[in-house]
Amino acid sequence: MSTTISVGDTRTEVLVEDLKRTQLVQYAGASGDYNPLHTDDLFTREVAGYPGVFAHGMLTMGMTGRILTDWVGDGRLTNYGVRFVNQVWPGDTLTATAEVTAVNEVDGEIIAEFSIVTVNQNDVPVVTGTASARVD
Repeated sequence: MSTTISVGDTRTEVLVEDLKRTQLVQYAGASGDYNPLHTDDLFTREVAGYPGVFAHGMLTMGMTGRILTDWVGDGRLTNYGVRFVNQVWPGDTLTATAEVTAVNEVDGEIIAEFSIVTVNQNDVPVVTGTASARVD
């Protein structure tokens, strides 16, 4: 996929509206991560001290990555890393924004650098990160 990308370009995408507990359980099954913090309300409240189950960080990371692959195409990311800054709860709506921070030629390929932030419905960041992708 070839695309024209310039420093300062941004994209915003709603990743999920009203995240369902069912989606957390489906992700647990797909990933093999059955940590009770994500699937067992009783454990999460009484043992861990949280108000209820919350999303896997990797689920949020995966959803956030979609803004990049929707923009530059599948198989073009060369680097992707995030920091989980707040929990994601059932009922949350998540919106990601990616911004091009640099475009460089590296070994004959055009590589775009991105900053990424995903926020919940209250505009509270839940994931921040960076990525790079081939865009030549």
